[in-house]
Amino acid sequence: MDGASAGTLRYPWDTPPAPGEAIEVAEGVLWMRLPLPMKLDHVNVYALDDGDGWTVIDTGFGSKKTRAIWSDLMAGPLGGRPVRRVVATHHHPDHIGLAGWFQSEHGAELVTTRTAWLFARMLTLDVQEEWPRETLDYYRSAGMAPDILQKRMQERPFNFADMVYPMPLGFTRIKQGDIFRMGGRDWEVHVGNGHAPEHATFWSRDDNLVFTGDQILSSISPNIGVYATEPLADPLAEWLEACERLALLARHDHLTLGGHKLPFTGLAFRMRQLIDNHHGALRRLLEHLDTPKPASECFTPLFKRNIGDGEYGLALVEAVAHVNHLFHTGEVTRTRCADGAWLYQRKD
Repeated sequence: MDGASAGTLRYPWDTPPAPGEAIEVAEGVLWMRLPLPMKLDHVNVYALDDGDGWTVIDTGFGSKKTRAIWSDLMAGPLGGRPVRRVVATHHHPDHIGLAGWFQSEHGAELVTTRTAWLFARMLTLDVQEEWPRETLDYYRSAGMAPDILQKRMQERPFNFADMVYPMPLGFTRIKQGDIFRMGGRDWEVHVGNGHAPEHATFWSRDDNLVFTGDQILSSISPNIGVYATEPLADPLAEWLEACERLALLARHDHLTLGGHKLPFTGLAFRMRQLIDNHHGALRRLLEHLDTPKPASECFTPLFKRNIGDGEYGLALVEAVAHVNHLFHTGEVTRTRCADGAWLYQRKD
């Protein structure tokens, strides 16, 4: 069966671009990859040829190492032509980390959604040298293992500004339904949610290209987490709504260019797979909650594998997202323990 047929994913490139190099995935569209210092050890970035310069989609972390790699990319694959625009799909540091550098040092225009810009700008200015009480209370409410909590409390908290270059005032807003031109193509802007608020995706009107950022990925599911900023949030409902809406646009011949892993075709199948996987996780979680448990004891039914120390934080916030969803849909109750943890239990 052909890779564009229903029920299959196909990966046109089985090897990503080497450091400092680019792969042309379509006419005037370059795929590049930048390193990340974590288990998910890379982020995909793209450059679209606008003739007199380039539009870059996402930027990597705001570090000296990443800036040096970009300097090599601009001198090499980008041919010395200027980066005139940076498009940030969403506000996470591995995607918007060098937007301010491109603006301040290269005169580029930043294009993103309003919420993405507001979050990024706010978080770069909110530097914490000690753990906020609200964050520690949130970790306790999720049932974070006491030894992990104690270890975190002894370390300086991670700050958004640690990995995001200072962002100057001013950006160009895109929103749902906009038509945006880059790389000689017109792109429909469709906004997702759940992984990040007001996450931009771009769907070409002129060929089969789609830029999905982290909203849709090929071989992993985007992290969907709840944080101390909004501990009762239900990002899973927002993500599922976005998936159902975007699935109506998906074709099996779409070449899907995501923020991590490999480009692929078979988008319509992948959309249904992602949706079904989360509904399956919710069913397993409900069975698991026949007896009261905190979010921290829900990893096994959700992830079906052991979670290591390096993954614990992301697993915990995703577990909270799933129990929150069941709480908001009325399928579980929750009660507060003396130690501050919420215990969730399936309703009879």
